[in-house]
Amino acid sequence: MKNIYVGNLSFGASEESVRALFETHGTVGRVNIVTDRDTGQPRGFGFVEMSNDGEGEKAIAAVNGTDLDGRTLNVNEARPKTERPSGGGNGYGRKRW
Repeated sequence: MKNIYVGNLSFGASEESVRALFETHGTVGRVNIVTDRDTGQPRGFGFVEMSNDGEGEKAIAAVNGTDLDGRTLNVNEARPKTERPSGGGNGYGRKRW
């Protein structure tokens, strides 16, 4: 499976419009447009999962730099999610030296 990052999405872009763009290049499993946790507003990027790696590579090459809703898309293979420290950054629970 190929996980693809799609950046520079317009805030009006829908999962359906992104899916339609990628489906011309192969089978799309899941589309996720990332939203702000507090406001629920789109953050301008998302992810597309394609079940076939070869189709995913072709889709990345074909869609990167294309226009969707007046914005030039930045498309590449998604990096693996890294572990982020928990705690919310407020300093509580940390040892102070």
